[in-house]
Amino acid sequence: MSRVMKLAVGSMFVSFFVLGLKLLAWWVTGSVALLSDALESTVNVVTALAALLAIRVAALPADANHPYGHHKAEFLSAVLEGVMIIIAALVILRAAYFDFLDPAPLDAPALGLAFTFVATLINGAWCWTLITYGRRFSSPALVADGRHLLSDVLTSVGVALGLVLVLLTGWWLLDPLMASIVALVILWSGAKVVRQSLSELLDEALPEETLQIIRSTIAAHATGAVQAHDIRTRNAGQRIFIDFHLVVPGEATVNEAHAMCDVVEAALMAAVENANVTIHVEPEDKAKRHGFVKVDDA
Repeated sequence: MSRVMKLAVGSMFVSFFVLGLKLLAWWVTGSVALLSDALESTVNVVTALAALLAIRVAALPADANHPYGHHKAEFLSAVLEGVMIIIAALVILRAAYFDFLDPAPLDAPALGLAFTFVATLINGAWCWTLITYGRRFSSPALVADGRHLLSDVLTSVGVALGLVLVLLTGWWLLDPLMASIVALVILWSGAKVVRQSLSELLDEALPEETLQIIRSTIAAHATGAVQAHDIRTRNAGQRIFIDFHLVVPGEATVNEAHAMCDVVEAALMAAVENANVTIHVEPEDKAKRHGFVKVDDA
């Protein structure tokens, strides 16, 4: 089992355990804010399962129907997670609205806060783990799952603060008010996850810092070539695709041009993790005057 898969399985167990704690917190208090927090955690369970399935599909090798592999399955999972976050926020707003209409005192708030505190600590630690290792292993599904858990941590912190204020002031309307504020924060987080995932599905170019690494690597290692142009990049799950045109001298043989490409390809694969490189060789008369990478002289 890969490390990414182990983290996805771990998310399932963490999500179920935290959900149980939050349901206990709501059951002993009757707080609508804690109920909203628990509802948000039920989404954690669904999204953890979606991430697990997406990672399994993304790990499948390329086949005749999917020659570029199944890596984009992780982006579909991330979109689903973003949508689920938004739905959770709307459910919380609905519950808060009805509690505004009929606020009620809370039962055993101290015990509810204790359950919430433990659940928040677990979620916070696991959130950091998913985002850190998701970025390290280039897994959009794990990063999205981690960001979703971050919204859950914010929910729990906001709810806990609301309960403390309720206890200090006796203003029961603060309970649904805090739930509403946290729901708006979650709504923003879900929209951000959806936007980023859709950008990746639409083959958005890699970040500028990565593009600069690619350009400098080509310039430093394409010895004997004239220039490189029409550099295109995209991200598909854990794979990064790079393709460009390499202009070689007209007198270069096929073997010489192929050797140049081998050197550049090896350098790019060493500089950019999980890179898949495609190079189109062109003769010298195809060189461009603008938008090209000049090759360093050796």
